[in-house]
Amino acid sequence: MKKVQVYGSGCKNCIVTAERFAEVAQELGLQVNIEKVTSLEAIFEAGIMSTPGVAIDGEIKHTGSVPSVDLVRDLLKQDVIA
Repeated sequence: MKKVQVYGSGCKNCIVTAERFAEVAQELGLQVNIEKVTSLEAIFEAGIMSTPGVAIDGEIKHTGSVPSVDLVRDLLKQDVIA
């Protein structure tokens, strides 16, 4: 199971980002654990300078905008064993 962390204050873009990961994971038949990280301290410790930020299994993959559906699909498919 992949762990997806969405970093941000809880703004609309952060919410949409988390929802997009959930929807695409369901579409791909993948189980993901989505965690919303809203603590400013945790956001800065992760090195996120603009939100929303996304980490997958502890590795920052995207920051600064809502990722496209295609990007989310590509990120979730990485390292998936068929």
